[in-house]
Amino acid sequence: MTIVEARTFSFPEMKELMNQLNPALVVTEEMIHEVIDSPGSHLYLVMDGEKAIGCATLCVFCSPTGRKASIEDVVVLNQYRGRHLGRELVQHLLDQARTWAPITVHLTSRPEREVANRMYQSLGFTRKNTNHYFINIHS
Repeated sequence: MTIVEARTFSFPEMKELMNQLNPALVVTEEMIHEVIDSPGSHLYLVMDGEKAIGCATLCVFCSPTGRKASIEDVVVLNQYRGRHLGRELVQHLLDQARTWAPITVHLTSRPEREVANRMYQSLGFTRKNTNHYFINIHS
């Protein structure tokens, strides 16, 4: 298994990964291209030979309170889970984030993802006591 930053991708593989992350998500090839083409977004793939079996995105940005990053959309295909690939992937993203140090890295994880939440805590993430708000804006 190797971890690479995506420059190209197989859309069927990306669609399968995003479907496992959220079956209700509608993802298009253009959406994946937008991530790859964005200078602040870095899509990393876990590769088993030529097949993408996991992915996560590291989004880096600056604000008046400092340089920050967000880890988004961490997923490993079901049949590859239990091999610590998610841990290796998140650790790889943290290593990449260190190149922009000092930096604060954020991520969110649904409470029912108990294994993932334990993994994040074991990697040094601490739970922030805050309200998480969002709004979907459509044209």
